[in-house]
Amino acid sequence: MSELELLREECLQCQRCELCKTRTNVVFGVGPEDAQIMLIGEGPGENEDLQGEPFVGRAGRLLDDMLELIGLDRTKVYIGNMVKCRPPKNRDPLPEEQEACSVWLNRQIELLNPAIIVCLGRIAAMRFIRSDFKISREHGVWFEKDGRRVMALYHPAALLRDPRKRPETFEDLKRIQKAAREL
Repeated sequence: MSELELLREECLQCQRCELCKTRTNVVFGVGPEDAQIMLIGEGPGENEDLQGEPFVGRAGRLLDDMLELIGLDRTKVYIGNMVKCRPPKNRDPLPEEQEACSVWLNRQIELLNPAIIVCLGRIAAMRFIRSDFKISREHGVWFEKDGRRVMALYHPAALLRDPRKRPETFEDLKRIQKAAREL
């Protein structure tokens, strides 16, 4: 068993915060262990909680379409979330929940060692890029963090709510495609 699989087994037993009391499944993450690109969302929604896999609802289908546009798919990227259990009513993860779960995500990043991290949405960007990150102004901009290239995109759920953001997201995706080709 790989170190990532061992970490997953340990994470499945997690009770570090109150979210463990209301979850159906821990949503650890999916993808190849040698992925050079890691996508990080904020937390599982209802479908993800039921299936135990990230981005499987409507937003997940849109994410799959977005990846396909730039020649990627779930066999080439690793997809995870900041918190591994669904916050009630899909609210934003609380700072203490993010902190409690950071041990899992930080270890995932350490083991996967991706060259590129893509934050899906404002919450993930505020955690990984800068606490005052403004998604409306800074999406699609590359940042350097811990020797990795990091960028934030609008969350697929936000694109479902406001399709007018899709053209600029397509431009952001092309930047990711270019960076992926350079790997």
